[in-house]
Amino acid sequence: RIHTAVKIDPVYSGTVLHVLDASRSVTDVGNLLNAGNKVEFKQKISEEYQKMRERHQNKRETKKYLTLEEVRENKIDIDWKESESNIVTPQFFGTKDFQDYSLEELIPYIDWTPFFQTWQLKGKYPKIFEDEKVGDEAKKLFDEAQVMLDKMVKEKMVQAKGIIGFWPANTVSDDDIELYADDNRNEVIKTFNTLRQQNEKAKGRPNYALADFIAPKETGVKDYMGFFAVTAGLGIEEHVDKYEKDNDMYNSIMLKALADRLAETFAERMHERVRKEFWAYAPNEDLKPDQLITEEYHGIRPAPGYPACPEHTEKGKLFDLLDVEEKVQIELTDSYAMYPASSVSGMYFSHPESRYFGLGKIGKDQVEDYAERKGMTLEEAERWLAPNLNYEPEAETVEG
Repeated sequence: RIHTAVKIDPVYSGTVLHVLDASRSVTDVGNLLNAGNKVEFKQKISEEYQKMRERHQNKRETKKYLTLEEVRENKIDIDWKESESNIVTPQFFGTKDFQDYSLEELIPYIDWTPFFQTWQLKGKYPKIFEDEKVGDEAKKLFDEAQVMLDKMVKEKMVQAKGIIGFWPANTVSDDDIELYADDNRNEVIKTFNTLRQQNEKAKGRPNYALADFIAPKETGVKDYMGFFAVTAGLGIEEHVDKYEKDNDMYNSIMLKALADRLAETFAERMHERVRKEFWAYAPNEDLKPDQLITEEYHGIRPAPGYPACPEHTEKGKLFDLLDVEEKVQIELTDSYAMYPASSVSGMYFSHPESRYFGLGKIGKDQVEDYAERKGMTLEEAERWLAPNLNYEPEAETVEG
């Protein structure tokens, strides 16, 4: 309702109405069409939305935001000369792809808790089996998932492919990361643009941007950055379609849910191999699957579209850099969603100080700066960053 009141209603000339479920829609549409009370009904909705917008704005105004210049001054302070001795050169530059990756290798790494959440079963694996309300149902679902996994492996229902790549990298202009063709660092082949937290922090707490975790160019420190794209969904549509034609929605959902889990697992397993083998900055790491799930290692793998880098178009640069579509047949839609859906892509940072964070809301000064760095119009940048704006951009009314 808040999204409808704040984002949609102000730019739509007609009446827009949010309902919680389909059963309510019949009554509400009836009120909109009823000549006797539709005017009163529309007025009531309009007043409710106006109050919601005011509450939303008041809540927003209680938070304090700093200027872009101020938050750049408050970035994390890393002693790069001291860090230089710990920076490890990857085992290769460029890409390495993995065709028909073993599903059997991935299965032991599955994080089952999100799987149960897909089925609206709340609880953490394996303790969920002891839950008085959902324990029996969760165990039954888990056992049936094992049967489906076995079928997926034996009948090769889905195929897993992945690609990783590493390049020399340095940060420039505080928030941008340059990638270089080789370690001479004379030819820039790609620039990734990051965004910085802009909310006021308690004393001693920095305003993060992902660029903070790569050595600034002016330090003279040679740093590196990695990228990846993996999928466990190739070939899934054929089987989903068959289940749905047979009205077997249960197995259709089960197959898609397990493919999603395998894709996330593939990303986790590949990150482990990167740390130990391909970048090899933690060659002696020895963690169990549950320790990987709780991320008891150093280094991160943030993905465009997620809290630290919520702007999706950076994904296009990643796909171009790795030649993802050609090498592993993952495609990007016009809205930068990945197809097959059971796919994961992102970046690798190795510095011990690197961490996940949420960007939060940002100001117009940063959006204007980002648009200029990206070569976008302000309107384009505001559209892609809409959920993260701490202001209301100017919008044209849509006739309804």
